[in-house]
Amino acid sequence: MPSKKTPVATKPGRSATVAKKVTPSTKAGVTSKSQPVAKKVSAKKAAAKKPLTKPVVKKKSTLATKAVVTKKTVPAKKVVPTTKSAVKKKVVTPPNKAAAKKVQAKKVTNASSAVNKKAAATQAAKEKQLLAAAKEKAAKAKAAAAAKATKEKQAAAAAAAKEKAAKAKAAAAAKAAAAKAKVAAAAEKARAAAAAKLAKEKEAKAKAAAKLKESQRRAREKAAAEAKKHKEAEAKRRAIEAERARKLKEIERRNHEEQIRQERREAEERKRVAALEAKMHATPYAKDLKFLEKIRELLLAKRAEMLAMISVSEAEADEMLVDRERLEYDDEDGSSVASDIQRDQLKDQAVLYRQSVSYIDVALSRVDDGSYGRCDECYEPIGKARLEYQLPTFTCVTCRASV
Repeated sequence: MPSKKTPVATKPGRSATVAKKVTPSTKAGVTSKSQPVAKKVSAKKAAAKKPLTKPVVKKKSTLATKAVVTKKTVPAKKVVPTTKSAVKKKVVTPPNKAAAKKVQAKKVTNASSAVNKKAAATQAAKEKQLLAAAKEKAAKAKAAAAAKATKEKQAAAAAAAKEKAAKAKAAAAAKAAAAKAKVAAAAEKARAAAAAKLAKEKEAKAKAAAKLKESQRRAREKAAAEAKKHKEAEAKRRAIEAERARKLKEIERRNHEEQIRQERREAEERKRVAALEAKMHATPYAKDLKFLEKIRELLLAKRAEMLAMISVSEAEADEMLVDRERLEYDDEDGSSVASDIQRDQLKDQAVLYRQSVSYIDVALSRVDDGSYGRCDECYEPIGKARLEYQLPTFTCVTCRASV
């Protein structure tokens, strides 16, 4: 349905262009805030222009009027965005200022509504009459122009048809001759192309056959070479596997033999250790008590002799020390130095005698447990002659010689 419009407050002599500018702001799609502003602007524009005695109606104004009428029939939903944009462009004020302007516009509109209402109604009636007259005149002019254009078009079409027929005839003759020559040339070209193609096909077939034969020969050679290579690789692999198996078998045999030898060595070592343990705890003269008793007596006598010699050496060293103090005042001939040397020698002899006493004590303890007479190195029995002659002794003649 067409949108309803509110009457525009314009003066009688105003042109259609002014009406066109004012009408969009008074459509139904405009919000309540934009209506007073639009009315105020249109009222100010109408008051600013002077009234004309006779409205001038031209084609442009008729077109503008038609545009206005057409815009009246547009639904309100489509016009709302344009009106909003127009209002936004004209009125860009904060909310408080807009409210103040709205109140002022309402006051001005109420004041001038009574004056402009009659003028608006008269202007609308006149515009309606002018619009109807303009429409009728435009329809007549359009019909006449259409009839004239139709006659001119028919005459031009007839002339063009004649000229076209002549040109088509000449073109058809030239085309026929060209087509005939072209057909002949095409036939000759086709024959030559067919012959060349046949020769090329023969040559290609011969090349393909030779290539196929060569490729087959190469494939056979390659297959033979691959088979030979594979055979050699297989033989080599088998030889390597056989050699590896032989080596593994030889390694296993050697390991087994080495294991047997190791077990034999371990058994021998165990026997040797057991024998050594037996020798280490052996008592070679435990049963010969008379011999051990004789050795004890000899050792005791030797011990007493060593103790006597220790006493003599220490006594002589002490005596030489007393003489040394007496000779300190008379040392021109160096006798004090000689006495010091002799005293040190006596002390060293006493240390050696004490060491011999300790060895004799060890020998006596071994005589008591029956182990005396066993060599400390080879654990073999020491001969009785050596035991009687060398007091005390802990090694045999062989081990003593090797030290």
